[in-house]
Amino acid sequence: MMRKENQSKKLFEEALGLFPGGVNSPVRAFKSVGGTPVFMKEGDGCKVTDEDGNTYIDFCCSWGPLIHGHNRSEVTQAIVNTASKGASFGTPTSEENVLGKLILDNHRYIDKIRFVSSGTEATMSALRLARGYTGRDKIIKFDGCYHGHSDGLLVKAGSGLATFGTSSSAGVPQAYAGETIVLPLNDEAALKAAFENYKDEIAAVIIEPIPANNGLLLQDKVFLNALRSICTDAGTLLIFDEVISGFRVGFEGAAGYYDIDPDIITFGKIIGGGMPVGAYGAKAQIMASVSPDGDVYQAGTLSGNPVAMAAGAAQLKICLEDGFYDDMATKTMRFVDGINAFCEARGYDFKMFSVGSVFWLSFSDKSHVRKASEIQGEGMNKYNILFHYLLNNGVYMGPSGYEVGFVSSAHTEADLELAKEKICQGLEKAFTA
Repeated sequence: MMRKENQSKKLFEEALGLFPGGVNSPVRAFKSVGGTPVFMKEGDGCKVTDEDGNTYIDFCCSWGPLIHGHNRSEVTQAIVNTASKGASFGTPTSEENVLGKLILDNHRYIDKIRFVSSGTEATMSALRLARGYTGRDKIIKFDGCYHGHSDGLLVKAGSGLATFGTSSSAGVPQAYAGETIVLPLNDEAALKAAFENYKDEIAAVIIEPIPANNGLLLQDKVFLNALRSICTDAGTLLIFDEVISGFRVGFEGAAGYYDIDPDIITFGKIIGGGMPVGAYGAKAQIMASVSPDGDVYQAGTLSGNPVAMAAGAAQLKICLEDGFYDDMATKTMRFVDGINAFCEARGYDFKMFSVGSVFWLSFSDKSHVRKASEIQGEGMNKYNILFHYLLNNGVYMGPSGYEVGFVSSAHTEADLELAKEKICQGLEKAFTA
């Protein structure tokens, strides 16, 4: 079927004169998949409706925050009730205490937390904290992990396994990138080489323990344990960027999933219930370095915004219900397994990977994809065919084959069965085109 898109086209034409590329975040521009971006109007449960009246089963879920789907009554009511008393004060509020206590009482790996307004702000602040705490300047990040758009982290791999990175965005001074060492994921030899060369200079290693910004690059726990051990021996802080994985694969995120104790954890997405929010947390000794207790400065007018805090608390209380994460993982795995079985029976070079309620469609014959270099770029052409087929048949995925998808508690078995049917049809079309 062909969906209506007159309104989206009109709105995008107008937006092109207002915003760079017509959008306020690059992937929304549909550059990867082609076509006109879809302008959404409303959402309810696991479904979204666009400005032309087309309705879709949504697996983008606002890129992950909506673990309970759109317009969950408890979350919406918390937003409305809190906003009706004032949207922002620039002072402490009780809502900060409620959400902070809820997180700390149920997360073994952090003692104190600081709320900010985005994941980018959280990772930027975590790195400043690590540098201030250790008195060192250099950091290590991994190719294929994205940590927001702060200058020191918009870095791509250099020419060797343990060389300094180069800027991956105009406007980032090379001097900033020069403090960042970029390594391949899941490569213990490269990691050891970097520490041999720069051991006493490395303030922190930052990693998505479940890399989910450039495919779903599930890491070997042996590598993550080695990373923890090497950092401990070198006096280097290990930062887990859990902006996506935090509260998504379990309440304690990847730290709990792998039972690895990082020094600092960054959060975002789910803790805002759909509102803009981020956070970073650590043991009390490290957090004592943060202003006003210590000399690592970080501030924000809207940090701890009461509306976002209330939304996050309402959302996380539901996540703490008995069996919540087991149920999410089970229905996601059933969905994924059904699609994989369909493709395996037809000999398609395709596999869906998943962890918890996160999944990724990989157009590859590989049983594991652990590094960005292992992603087969030619598969993106097939993804684009699949994406537009799904868009025309009532299923919304992220507009890039490198993006992951999310299942919410609002997705029923009937919703997932219908989506599975459409995805299988779309895959058949992609592989026979």
